[in-house]
Amino acid sequence: MKTFGLLRRQRALLNCAPISQDGLADRSMRSAVYRAAASADFVNQQNFDRAIAELVRRIPIPPETAEWFSEKDLAVGSKWTWKKIVRNPAVLAISIAVLVIAGVSVFQLLGRLHDFPGSTTARKLLGVAASTRPVMLDPVNTEAGTLSDLFFMKHGLEHYDVPVEFADFQAIGCRVFEDEESRRIAQIWLAEKRMQVFLFPAERDTKTGAVLHFPGWRYVHQEGWVGAVREYSGVCFMVALRGREKELEPYLSKPKE
Repeated sequence: MKTFGLLRRQRALLNCAPISQDGLADRSMRSAVYRAAASADFVNQQNFDRAIAELVRRIPIPPETAEWFSEKDLAVGSKWTWKKIVRNPAVLAISIAVLVIAGVSVFQLLGRLHDFPGSTTARKLLGVAASTRPVMLDPVNTEAGTLSDLFFMKHGLEHYDVPVEFADFQAIGCRVFEDEESRRIAQIWLAEKRMQVFLFPAERDTKTGAVLHFPGWRYVHQEGWVGAVREYSGVCFMVALRGREKELEPYLSKPKE
């Protein structure tokens, strides 16, 4: 078949072009057939192929041969039942993944229900407490309540006061450092059960700058550490130790809210 003027790819497509151009889905095939439609050789070849196809369709099929293609002998696939669907490995894998995602979402939702302004900072400071060693703090030998004067006179930190519940505890070390947001954090190491105390600025409204107050003591947890936090005069106080809430509860003036 002569197909001058056509690309090699188009000539290859014409070699397998269907005898009917109705419903040609492939764009490349449609383009090749359209370009070759003006060729007498292609038209003659198409007419010849149609005549052969019609001749083949008219050939009677012997009964003994027709039995080979009887529909009643064809294998019928088994129907899918609920048990079969549930036991399918792909369905099991998807179901497990959905359950895991749902469990994580519920866990995060429950955690957020107990969040309060400053809870994110408090959790980060629990990580600081876990990595702190006594040699990292300046040694002191005084009651924790007296360190508020040191924080104010040396570092200019106002209202960094230790609550009365912990003011009489012996402090063995303290320091002031900045976090990644340049907020100044005061840290005190207590002799009582190796507790650590943190004082840090309370969260503020991003639009008005007003302090976001919250009532009473609130608990936070992070990798085996527990902290009790409360806010007063724009400063959050947190006492932290490695353990559980019940170990902190006797030191707090009010039960957890």
